[in-house]
Amino acid sequence: MAEERLQKILARAGFGSRRSCEVLISDGRVRVNGQAVILGSKANADRDEIMVDGQLIPTVTSEKVYIALNKPRGVLSDDAKDDPRKNVHDLVPVPGHLFVVGRLDFESEGLMLLTDDGELANRLTHPRYGHDKEYRVLVYNRPEEQQLTAWRKGVVLEDGYRTAPAQVSLDSLAGKGAWLRVIMREGKKRQIREIGKTIGLPVQRIMRVRIGTIQLGQLKSGEWRRLTPAEVRGLTKAVENKSPTRRNPSKKRKY
Repeated sequence: MAEERLQKILARAGFGSRRSCEVLISDGRVRVNGQAVILGSKANADRDEIMVDGQLIPTVTSEKVYIALNKPRGVLSDDAKDDPRKNVHDLVPVPGHLFVVGRLDFESEGLMLLTDDGELANRLTHPRYGHDKEYRVLVYNRPEEQQLTAWRKGVVLEDGYRTAPAQVSLDSLAGKGAWLRVIMREGKKRQIREIGKTIGLPVQRIMRVRIGTIQLGQLKSGEWRRLTPAEVRGLTKAVENKSPTRRNPSKKRKY
């Protein structure tokens, strides 16, 4: 690998956007082979020892890993210190550090992406870029139209946060409940469950079926696969063409 600008290496290693990595360098938090560096400095990620705040950055390789996983219920989305429960890294025995794209809560299931491409992971996970995530949601009760309308327009949760508008439609009936199809561009922790609780549609099951251009497809629970080159190109093109979005100030968290 040839020498590259440090901010590009750091972004690929998962330290945020190139702009935020430039700030790390300007603030004197980055060293290469023990020496302080300045903005505009270059390094070879294969050869040089690069540290941020005294810690070696994750290994950055030229051959990137892009994985789709169908996370089962009862599995953590990431490794948590001193937590003995199984996490998604236990299901994907691939060496090296993989960033998790699209975390799901412990009881939710479905599509997640794992990659060592830190720059792509940052663009896919940062809420300001607003990439679509599609879910099938099983609720205990059959929804009334006003409940779905409220969900579509945005709901004020118990903590005062107003959710962004979402696409919500009735997919099918299931006994006394129903399957809904939900497409949203934000991912506040347990947001779907909190919305359902707030509008009187308690949630029984959540399954994510799409992240951006990547579909869950026929991937069985607990299984994973590598993305095809065409899928990687589609994701890369999507993040390159996506401009940051700003939420309406009236929808910010209220205290």
